[in-house]
Amino acid sequence: MPVRRPKDLTQALKQGTIEPVYFLFGPETYLRDQAARAIADEAMRDTLLREFNDISISLADGNAHTAVAEAEQLPMMSSRRMIRVTDFAKLDEDNEGILLEYLERPVETSVVVFVASDIDKRKKFAKTLMQGAAFEFAPLNDGELTAWARAHLKELKTEVEADVLRRIVELAGSDVRTLSNELNKLSAAALPSGKITMDLVEALVGRSRELMNWDLTDQMLARNRPRALQVLEQLLDDGAPPVMLIGLIGSTYRRLALAQTLLSQGASTRDIFRQVPMPPFKQQSYLATLSRTDGKMLARQIARIAAADLGIKTSKATPRMQVEMLVIELTAN
Repeated sequence: MPVRRPKDLTQALKQGTIEPVYFLFGPETYLRDQAARAIADEAMRDTLLREFNDISISLADGNAHTAVAEAEQLPMMSSRRMIRVTDFAKLDEDNEGILLEYLERPVETSVVVFVASDIDKRKKFAKTLMQGAAFEFAPLNDGELTAWARAHLKELKTEVEADVLRRIVELAGSDVRTLSNELNKLSAAALPSGKITMDLVEALVGRSRELMNWDLTDQMLARNRPRALQVLEQLLDDGAPPVMLIGLIGSTYRRLALAQTLLSQGASTRDIFRQVPMPPFKQQSYLATLSRTDGKMLARQIARIAAADLGIKTSKATPRMQVEMLVIELTAN
């Protein structure tokens, strides 16, 4: 069965269709968490003692028996139990086998929802999950983010012009959780008029997409591995797609190669920054980076970036692991 879209899940739940096992995956955590709540709401619609039947289990300790034991337990004064399972991506083969046995014979009175940002699709367990009720929560593009934001503001009874809404999406970034928080903040600040203005946006909305992207590549070029990995983790946790981040890194290093070529040809600083635009406050540090960059090393780094990009697209290791390994290698001294 092919991976389905979130709207397919919404439609099935409206029809009252409940599966015994779900797999919700992808970096868009806000919509993914909403989907898990929607499954739980429908599965336990008439349950009075929900707190005894709605369970969350982390398998970070590597013991899959915990999740299976919860799934096999009978519900308390309810027709179903709801079990959310997380942190299962690094289970060893034996523990994955335990889960595979459960997937072959799921308990009718339990709804088990496996939730992950990414997973190694080469493994049998992942392939089995993907063949079932699997729903992918990929990052939304700007058009989808804008449509979601407009619908959210309608619920908040708040008005906004199209150009102002585009600016909110531009500043908030691709993570729906961040966008939701910013919209809630703006809606409250817009009272009593109930209309969000451009001045309000510029004053209140954090520039997460612009600043964090700069910070990642700046720290990488400076070979500051701890800080680069810290920024990378925050970007990934906020929903930035690994393939987009590798594209950003690749663009940064290709621009560096172009600037280095221009410098070696005797181009003036003005000509360099005409072809490789850079904010004035960053130009001095960028020139210092150029002077200490080895051309042969840079060529190898660009080749490594291309390999990581191909690795993601051919499912070699998880996308998150690919970009983390890339940052570690590129920041080696």
